[in-house]
Amino acid sequence: MHSSTQTLRHLLVASSLPALVGAAQAADVPPANPLLVESTLPLHFPRFDQVRDSDFLPAFEQGIAEHRKEVEAIASNPAKPTFDNTIVAMERSGRTLGRVESIFFNLTSSNTDPALQTVQRQMAPRFAAHRDEVNLDPRLFARIDALYQQRDSLGLDAESARLLWRYHQDFVRAGAQLSEADKAKLRALNTELATLQTTFEQNTLKERGASAVTFDTRAELAGLSDVEIRNAADAATRAGKTGKFVIELVNTTGQPVLTNLTSHASRMKVMAASLARGSRGGEFDNRDIVATLARKRAERAALLGYPTHAAFQLAEQTVGSVDVMNRMLAQMAVPAVANARKEAAQLQAMIDAEHGGFQLQAADWAFYAEKLRKSQYAFDESQLKPYYELNHVILDGVFFAANKLYGLTFKERHDLPVYEPSVRVFDVFDKDGTQLAIFIGDYYARPNKNGGAWMSDYVAQDGLTGDKPVIVNNLNIPKPQPGEPTLLTQDEVTTAFHEFGHALHGMLSRVKYPRFAGTSVPRDFVEYPSQFNEMWATQPEVLRNFAKDYRTGEPIPQALLDKVQAASKFDQGFATTEYLAATLLDQAWHQLPADQVPQAADVTTFEAAALHRVGLDFPPVPPRYRSTYFSHAFAGGYSAGYYSYIWSEVLAADSTAWVLAHGGLTRQNGDHIRDTMLSRGGSGDALTLFRDLTGAAPDIGPLLKKRGLDAAR
Repeated sequence: MHSSTQTLRHLLVASSLPALVGAAQAADVPPANPLLVESTLPLHFPRFDQVRDSDFLPAFEQGIAEHRKEVEAIASNPAKPTFDNTIVAMERSGRTLGRVESIFFNLTSSNTDPALQTVQRQMAPRFAAHRDEVNLDPRLFARIDALYQQRDSLGLDAESARLLWRYHQDFVRAGAQLSEADKAKLRALNTELATLQTTFEQNTLKERGASAVTFDTRAELAGLSDVEIRNAADAATRAGKTGKFVIELVNTTGQPVLTNLTSHASRMKVMAASLARGSRGGEFDNRDIVATLARKRAERAALLGYPTHAAFQLAEQTVGSVDVMNRMLAQMAVPAVANARKEAAQLQAMIDAEHGGFQLQAADWAFYAEKLRKSQYAFDESQLKPYYELNHVILDGVFFAANKLYGLTFKERHDLPVYEPSVRVFDVFDKDGTQLAIFIGDYYARPNKNGGAWMSDYVAQDGLTGDKPVIVNNLNIPKPQPGEPTLLTQDEVTTAFHEFGHALHGMLSRVKYPRFAGTSVPRDFVEYPSQFNEMWATQPEVLRNFAKDYRTGEPIPQALLDKVQAASKFDQGFATTEYLAATLLDQAWHQLPADQVPQAADVTTFEAAALHRVGLDFPPVPPRYRSTYFSHAFAGGYSAGYYSYIWSEVLAADSTAWVLAHGGLTRQNGDHIRDTMLSRGGSGDALTLFRDLTGAAPDIGPLLKKRGLDAAR
């Protein structure tokens, strides 16, 4: 996933970029605060060794004040508006603010603490107010609009013309054309929404810890490895429950331990805790926040002239409209559930053959699916894991593919400060040997780290200043005991390639204007490069290079490789159904006008009815996220946009077919991908970039084939 934590920088029309002439000078900056001066480390790498929690609030104060002065200078400029004194000036504004928020939001996602969370709550409404102060300034919009009206006579190059269009669109969508009375309503809504989203995010993280499942005996954890049981014992000790065992939860509905727990009762206990998160009462209950967020978003959409929040969001996306998106989901829902029911029947047959005496539940699916995989394909995850050691996966897999395709090389360095000892740092060199970027790998799970996996940037590519990217990938791999190897599942391997696809999008960016850098593309296009990069995780040339036994160095046997390939469509009915169910919930909440949004007490009932209406109410396959812990939809960036993963997968599957038809892992293909799409960021129309790469419009056929849904239609 692409991070949605860079809230202020990406939602402000005035980006966090180089400071405008006339901003506060470095001599005025309190030297005690390292956030207020640009880092002198390579590529402006953050001074994690110097930054303290107490630095952020005063740095935000000064950053906002500087940005306000910069924007005021643009808005009140007595000179006639020009592209340079208005649009480029906006691009150059807010550098201090951008630097502070980039470091802050990355840390609150990956290494938060109570002090940072307090600042986050304090600043959320202030960020919203500052954003509105810029976007709703009538003088500023008048200058932008004047340029836009004469855009055809300005002699702008293609990227500059698109930037002018983009600014005009951003201001209109932010409410610049509203009456003063409606602007006041919008400001109030934006402030409230910012606070609600921050509270949802923090509640979700805290609820994960509060919902950890305690077991009294080791016998209840039968099926788990010795390492997993030791980790559970250590977690219990940390929780003050020495002698017991604590299973910590990840943010998805399904939990990793469910694959191996042999006790049906233990599995049910874990699943019940997972499904109840955010809806079981107590201080972290998110039901009221979900309902209020949906209602307030709908009110804001109506104020801006859209029937629903989904309509507002999708107007800017490549899929085009709510109707088109709904038709795509409907096209997949029927075959997905049909396949899931067939898979469920096979699993129930296994339960009955063992005289289990129970009906298949959501808690049982992963356990019996793994048994079925073993019986059908004669292998299981435990056979693969010795070949999926983290270092091999990253260096000999993820980096190897990037070298073969794009000519990139990587060198680990240990001289730069990091915010957590396990974080790794690499210099990235381009095909001509020059430094392209710095890449940060934060691979391990921590209690103070958000769930899931994501990419973000600390420094974005900037053609105006020459800044090169500092990019981070965050995963949530369980950290092994000291001295033991980090062995990944197939899903974790795929995730490593996925997130590095986002990283490539950021590192290979070659645009002039920072507004278009890297992943600054429509939400339903941003997942495309990452899902496209997943293809290399299972391509034989790449797989043979990284899949080596960590004990002996022996490559994965061809027979096991063949089994991995043969099983690639296994359990796809389940995988597609759980994803589509979550997508449906996101849309169900956000396709409602404000007066039809249910009350907090009805959240669970609303979910059930929404799933039933489209035939996705299949209890053994619950949504990948329920509303009350659905951070994509309710903590920010992916509201009415979770469908983006499947739409991006349509694009990715189509592109994968193109690449394989043109020779696969070659520099020629890599240069073509880089030139037509990865280097372009948001500087061109997204679907045009796709067509430039593949030569045709998107086709859903390759995705249906990949997921085994083509025969089920």
